Amino acid sequence: MIQVTPHMRVLLAVEPQDFRKGVDGLARVCREVLVEDPFSGVVFGFCNRSRTGLKFLIYDGRSFWLCYMRLSEGHLRWWPRTAETDAKGYEIASHELGVLLAGGDPREARVKPSWRRIAQRDVGSTAAVLA
Repeated sequence: MIQVTPHMRVLLAVEPQDFRKGVDGLARVCREVLVEDPFSGVVFGFCNRSRTGLKFLIYDGRSFWLCYMRLSEGHLRWWPRTAETDAKGYEIASHELGVLLAGGDPREARVKPSWRRIAQRDVGSTAAVLA
């Protein structure tokens, strides 16, 4: 079972893909179009032209997982477009993937930042408490 954790990178291919492609074809897209290593553990997301389906390619260190999601009605509300980015890939946070899969727009997700500076404490007082 694959679990997408907060430290995992999620990279969406901006251009629609031919969904007749399997693991090898999508891995080639990762290498040649996205210029990423498909064996790196990145979660790669692909959409078809009509935006009714998603495919995800993930390498878990031992084997590839190819996950396919097809909407029973309608189409995805949001998918990155070439006008939004110069790159061939669009990176989203792992929590934004959940929003995308639920049919939402990850850019509108209102969440706390994933990293923030923790205020420094006095090391001497911590040592005194532990002693």
